[in-house]
Amino acid sequence: MKHEFRYHLLALLIIFIIISVFLVILRVNNIKIISVFLGLFLGSFILDIDHFIFWFFLKPNLEESRLVRLALKHYNFKSVCHILKTSHRSHHNLIFHHYFFQVILTLFSFFIFTLTNNLFIFSFIVAMNLHLLVDEIIDYFYNPNILQNWLFAREETQLPVKFLNRYIFMFLIFFVIFIIFMIYSQL
Repeated sequence: MKHEFRYHLLALLIIFIIISVFLVILRVNNIKIISVFLGLFLGSFILDIDHFIFWFFLKPNLEESRLVRLALKHYNFKSVCHILKTSHRSHHNLIFHHYFFQVILTLFSFFIFTLTNNLFIFSFIVAMNLHLLVDEIIDYFYNPNILQNWLFAREETQLPVKFLNRYIFMFLIFFVIFIIFMIYSQL
């Protein structure tokens, strides 16, 4: 989990630098660069809410769920992070970490990119897509079966492991398109 957090931050930093360089070249207002940073920051962590949904609503009787409730009651966020670190790979039935959500998010992203010109919203949506991609890439290289288990949870037929790299590549292409849309929107 500690390394995953670093990978998420590294990916966010790279995307922020790429977008900021183009925005500086386009002589965009500094406020817009700050809104890009805030959107990327908030959007990257919003999808992890589904772990709390798992603990509080889907599996409230688990020992880890009880420990999380107790830690939150005492404002012990370090313990919550530790519990997430030790148990996140066993959370297979998450709402936002699922292929169906990723498909809906991608379609929604195209809708948002054609509807508005707000850099905060763009960066928020880009960060959500990036979060899923980073999780998928990490788990694909760690163990593709773990990726298959959480990505296609609740599905009787799952995408075979040998096609997971194509799945990730397809959504990586969509992600690059979103970055291009975001930069092009400021021309």
